[in-house]
Parts: sequence; structure tokens; C-alpha cells
Amino acid sequence: MTTNTSPHIPYIKECLSLAEKSPPRPTNFRVGAVLLSRKDDDPTFTDDRILSTGYTMELAGNTHAEQCCFANYAAVHKVPDDKVGEVLPVEPGRKLVMYVTMEPCGKRLSGNAPCVQRITQTREGGREGVHKVYFGVKEPGTFVGESEGCRMLTQAGIEWEHVGGLEREILTVAFAGHENAREEVRAALGEKETNVDDISAEERKRQEALPRNPMKRMMDGDKHIYL
Repeated sequence: MTTNTSPHIPYIKECLSLAEKSPPRPTNFRVGAVLLSRKDDDPTFTDDRILSTGYTMELAGNTHAEQCCFANYAAVHKVPDDKVGEVLPVEPGRKLVMYVTMEPCGKRLSGNAPCVQRITQTREGGREGVHKVYFGVKEPGTFVGESEGCRMLTQAGIEWEHVGGLEREILTVAFAGHENAREEVRAALGEKETNVDDISAEERKRQEALPRNPMKRMMDGDKHIYL
């Protein structure tokens, strides 16, 4: 995992800005994606070339960010979406990478092709396609259970890397429109709600010893102050 001081953070922030354009819905995550070409051995990314961007439901239908990103590129080059791999640039000394706020999905309930499948298809027929995927947070199990995106990318020979540091911001945007968005964010971050049953026996005893009458507590407080 990289940290929030890494040069990858600006791209994750760009993806987050794209995700904020997505309409809030209770049945999906708001996600943003950026596809770019990167020069080999360029740690500062000064020669990066952004090829396409996308965000959830940017295009008609229940479309995901990666899907829209590829579709936008395909439209510019006048090919069907499933042929985008045929028109992606292949240049010596450069590789294609994708940034996305959330781990690409490995399963979709709608029956549409999962985002991992769309990414791996760019490498069919021996093409170079997408070399690596960077994401800001793992896919929560809200809709399809445990995420499979990373495992599927690895099986396809595509590298991936988690860019940490913006998890709360990403999840807050992703869950917007969900009925229990705040609770879902906390659960995804592994946080627990405060539970009165979790207090220690000593704290419970102390609380039980406090006067129940608020006015009496105020008077006792005044007496303590002025005596």
C-alpha cells in the first residue's frame, strides 16, 4: 500500500472529483476512473498522458466508472465498447495504467460485464492493454459480498496497488444516496459505534452513583464550588 504522500494521490483525488459528479443512488457506488499512458521509469509522472476518464452512471444505464472510461475512449475512436482494446495506444517504453477510487468489481448483479472483465479484455489477443490498476479503497461487500477484483486482476497478470490515505473521503462519496450511508462508511472503515454495554464495570458503577435529578446535580455542583 502506498501512502498519502505518494505521487499517486493527485490521480486518486482526480478520480474522487469525477465520482462526485455521479448521481447519488441507493443501488450503486459513486466511483471515478482515469486511464492514462505512463512512461517507464518515470517516478514523478511528468510525462503522463491522460487518455480518458469516467464516472458511475456518466453514460446511459447502470454504468460503472471503468465502463464509462473505456466507452468514452472507444467513442472518440469510433469503435464498439468491446473493441476498445484494439485502439488503445501501444508505444515502446510506455504502459497503460488506470486509477479508480474503488477496487474494480469482479461481479455484477445486473448481469453486465464486471469492470475487471472489461480491464482484462484490453489484453486479449496478446495485446498489452492495461498494465496496472491503482485504487483508493477495497470494494465494500454491500451488494455482492466479498470483493474479488484484486484476485481476478492477479489471475489475469495485471498488477494492482492500493493507494491509501483517502479512504474516508472516497467511501463518503461512494455511499451518498444510501439510506444508512453513515453507518456503511463506518463499517467499511472497520469502525464501531459506541455501545453503552461496552463500558467497564468501574465506569458503570460510577455512572450509577451519580444523582439522577439534574437540578440536584447542579445544586451539588454549586455547593462544591462555593463552599
